[in-house]
Amino acid sequence: MRVGFGVLGPVVAWDADGHAIALKGPRHRAVLARLIVARRRVVPVSRLVDDLWTEPPPAAVGAVRTFVAALRRALEPQRPPRTPARLLVTEGPGYALRADVDTVDAWRFEQDVSAAATLPPDGALPRLEQALSRWRGPAYAEFADEDWARGERSRLAELRLHAVERQAEARLALGRAAEAVPDLEAHLAEHPWRESAWRALALALYRTGRQGDALAVLRRARTLLVEQLGVDPGPELRRLETDILGQAPHLDPATARGGAAAQVWAEAAAAYDRTVASGARTRLESTVGLLRDLSMTGGGGLRTARQQRVAAVAAAEELGDPELTARVIGSYDVPAIWTRLDDPEQAASIVAAAERTLAALAAGLGAPDDRAPAVEPPDHGAPGHGAPAHQTPGPEALGHGAPAHETPGPEAPGPGAPNHAAPDHAATGHEAPAHEAPGPEAPGRGAPNHAATGHGAPDHETHDLEPPGQGAPSHAATGHGAPDHEATGRGASRHEAPGHEGPAHEAPGRGTLGHGAPERAVTGHELPSRRTSGYAAVARGSSVPGGDLDAPDHSTLSTLRHAPRGEAAPRHEAVRARLLATIAVESRGGRSERGRQAARQAEEIARRLDDPALLAFALNGVFMQTFDRAGLAPRRDATGAELIALSERHGLVAFEVLGHLIRLQARSALADFASADRHATAADRLGERHERPLVSVFTEWYRALRLAATGQAAEAEAAYRDAATRLDGAGMPGLAHGLLPLALLCLRVEQGRPAPTDADLDWGPYAPWARPLVMLAQDHRTEAAAALRTVPEPPRDLLLEALWCLTGRAAIAVGDRETMARARAALAPAAAELAGAGSGLLTLGPVSRHLADLTDALR
Repeated sequence: MRVGFGVLGPVVAWDADGHAIALKGPRHRAVLARLIVARRRVVPVSRLVDDLWTEPPPAAVGAVRTFVAALRRALEPQRPPRTPARLLVTEGPGYALRADVDTVDAWRFEQDVSAAATLPPDGALPRLEQALSRWRGPAYAEFADEDWARGERSRLAELRLHAVERQAEARLALGRAAEAVPDLEAHLAEHPWRESAWRALALALYRTGRQGDALAVLRRARTLLVEQLGVDPGPELRRLETDILGQAPHLDPATARGGAAAQVWAEAAAAYDRTVASGARTRLESTVGLLRDLSMTGGGGLRTARQQRVAAVAAAEELGDPELTARVIGSYDVPAIWTRLDDPEQAASIVAAAERTLAALAAGLGAPDDRAPAVEPPDHGAPGHGAPAHQTPGPEALGHGAPAHETPGPEAPGPGAPNHAAPDHAATGHEAPAHEAPGPEAPGRGAPNHAATGHGAPDHETHDLEPPGQGAPSHAATGHGAPDHEATGRGASRHEAPGHEGPAHEAPGRGTLGHGAPERAVTGHELPSRRTSGYAAVARGSSVPGGDLDAPDHSTLSTLRHAPRGEAAPRHEAVRARLLATIAVESRGGRSERGRQAARQAEEIARRLDDPALLAFALNGVFMQTFDRAGLAPRRDATGAELIALSERHGLVAFEVLGHLIRLQARSALADFASADRHATAADRLGERHERPLVSVFTEWYRALRLAATGQAAEAEAAYRDAATRLDGAGMPGLAHGLLPLALLCLRVEQGRPAPTDADLDWGPYAPWARPLVMLAQDHRTEAAAALRTVPEPPRDLLLEALWCLTGRAAIAVGDRETMARARAALAPAAAELAGAGSGLLTLGPVSRHLADLTDALR
């Protein structure tokens, strides 16, 4: 039973349903209160005796033990006789209350106030309101005269006064001055010596149009301070009085929140409202731009942006203009790093709208296609919605290379596609001479074959779809061994293969996107990443949802072939690519091929159009769809490296941050923490400079992972708990829900310890994978085996390897050979990685160790 404790008022305890627990007499409550003051530390029996009695009776020690026994019965009524207490424990010479931080109202109050200090006003205000709502009266109310409570009561009271004033400041910053006035007046009635509160009240009154009242408040403050304390008001109060008398411009609500920049914003927004009609279509596109920026502020901004984005798309569809709808959907190119959706239903609605709009654009009817079927939302492995338990892995899933398809050479006959040749540059510090690429009019020329250095020819997944003689260049992903691609001084991506002699391959600093894209060398046995030509992208014809995914989109293909260069077709293709990238990003974590196909097509179009911003968005979709099997960290690392180089060259700050976070994850998976540290530092620096508060949420979790991966378990657990507090109010439920229990479970499994069994742990979406291990820790082997048989395959996301390892550990423990074999086959391609570390959040140690244990158990 989860027990809560209240000391912000009379001392009470509540059960899991919020009902008060009978604590008997005042001495029982005193013992409980004294242990809460100690904050989980042991209080010796002798100290309890001294604190409870001025003159202790002869049987005082026995009485304390009686009080403790009664409290234990009240707090843990379900505990079997003669079993150790888990909440009020005996330790050494005394007792300790091992309450969780979130079960004591005073501790939660302190957490909220501390967290609010790091948040902007819109995030701080709800935390402070929540914190202050916990107070029911003076702290430790019935023990006001006890020496042991006095210091804690004073500390909490001062923290509460600070919270009230910080709450008022947040309201003022948000333009809610009228709301601040009543609370400040009540606050000052009890605490008239707090000058910061007098200043806030005067400013709040001034901003609500009550200039005379504001001056009267300042004069009342002066009178009190002079007559009662014999001191003059401080410089801030004196300056405020002068400013109010002079009606200083900086006291205006708009300029006060941001100086001149805020004034410009206020005047421009007012002019926009006056000039642009309320029903104008341009308002929708402007709104999406605002929502995109708002989403990067975190907290309430991210939640609001997510909700209003759906409303904006619906409004655009109502107008019946598919091109406008396409722009409204595709302009929300917010970088996404986490592969589990915050709101699957909203994501599914966005994907459905994008598919309808693609169909309408392809049909050219000027209206959405009513025949478009519903889009299946991503499957995140929830019980009852998983894929079939027995899924035959393809060649890649088993770690074997797929057959390579030769790319036609320059002499291949057939109609000539534009030659997007990538020059091969040696790492000499000089740019190699570029190979002349014939223009689109050059007939009869196929694209040259860029064979990957390493093992085998490039694999062209859609080779059979390409027109004859139009082979695509292979952009080979970095392979097994995973080199660190650190950005060079020119903004290019440097690809170094550890353990290999010879020249490195350096991408040219100019880095054209469609013409002359750098070839990535394969440095080991990893399959090269597969790209197809721009025409192959069009030939897939995926713009009609529910149709044949490989059927050519003849209308679009015809438009591209016959429209004059630079006119309607490129514009049409750009919005189409943005829709495809949106589908790829919003379909993450699912098992449908549609998301991967959309990502490939978006990337191909962006490279052909030579559009840096579009390519960055498309690469985000590529990243989100690089989870079809385990062991793909090297491929994601290459995507991150290209994003960084591209973004540095073209000033795409948000995607530069994304690239660093992707590389942080990938290098962590490959146990290259020196590189991961550099990317964490780079991401933090960009986040601070460009006001991206969510960046530090991920880097703080990474640093907890770093401790876990280097064997510092105690420090890692504390760091995980601290990092979890950053997720409160961050607006990312897809990341936050169940993450802390999962991280602590992985930490325990890595140490060979049993899973935590606290009944109140919220495992969130990870419950199916945690449940068998929790049952094993409770010695319920039969139930654990039954639970394991219902565990779905993990979703295709950043925790794929971690969840397979948890499944494998449970299978070994219960002797489930079939599940062991499935786990081993799924994990085999990731043998060189750290399980779970690709998330940048947690780890279960080397995958190779789990594979060895599975192999031994199967013998």
